[in-house]
Amino acid sequence: MASDSGSSSGFLLELDDIRAGYGRAALVLRGLTVRVPAGAIVCLVGPNGAGKSTVLKVASGLLTPRSGRILVDGEDVTGRGPQRMLAAGVAHVLQGHSVFREMTVAENVLLGGYTLRDKALVAERAAFVRDLFPVVAQRWTSLAGLLSGGQQKQVEFARSLMVGPRVVLLDEPSMGLDPRATGVVFEQIVRMRDAGTAVLLVEQNARRALEAADTGCVLDLGRVHVSGPAEELLADSRLGELYLGVRP
Repeated sequence: MASDSGSSSGFLLELDDIRAGYGRAALVLRGLTVRVPAGAIVCLVGPNGAGKSTVLKVASGLLTPRSGRILVDGEDVTGRGPQRMLAAGVAHVLQGHSVFREMTVAENVLLGGYTLRDKALVAERAAFVRDLFPVVAQRWTSLAGLLSGGQQKQVEFARSLMVGPRVVLLDEPSMGLDPRATGVVFEQIVRMRDAGTAVLLVEQNARRALEAADTGCVLDLGRVHVSGPAEELLADSRLGELYLGVRP
């Protein structure tokens, strides 16, 4: 359901030399560059305070950078707010659970398409996400509050895809989930990628995230310390010890 990239660079989302912070406080991001290719999962990992969630806030328009550029499909969208970033093709699934518990799964999902005026398109995208996330189809008429944490997260994924974004930003999708539910959530992230939506993922469970990702970026002190194929980062014992919580 995601659009094909028209960018000559091949990147759907580019954060170029970003410097950003909150209010008058010191910078959190200090010259950070991250690029998300079409059809890929890019994972940001690193210690607490490295600036991972701040990267997603900048990318979705929740936080305006003090300097640097944001490009979506080659177009400079720096300074646009969340609504305009969503219209440009960037959807953001926030940390924690954001379903409306007293509403049905269907009502939660369809809220993601509230800006769409074409009823046929809404129906088409609803069918798409129901097919992509079987639990959403199975629990379509159930109250969202009755679902497990992992199932609720899949409802949030489905809702984010209703507008057909080019890139989905995921902030700590495994937070609060048990290992089995975490495994299912990461399987669904891979399904999103395989269905044509690029993913920029922030995740504290670094090893599990890198196992699902195509590219990994290790952040430290507001910059990308090292980046490369995810499997190579997993195999690097020095990085594992310093940043990934893995002993050599």
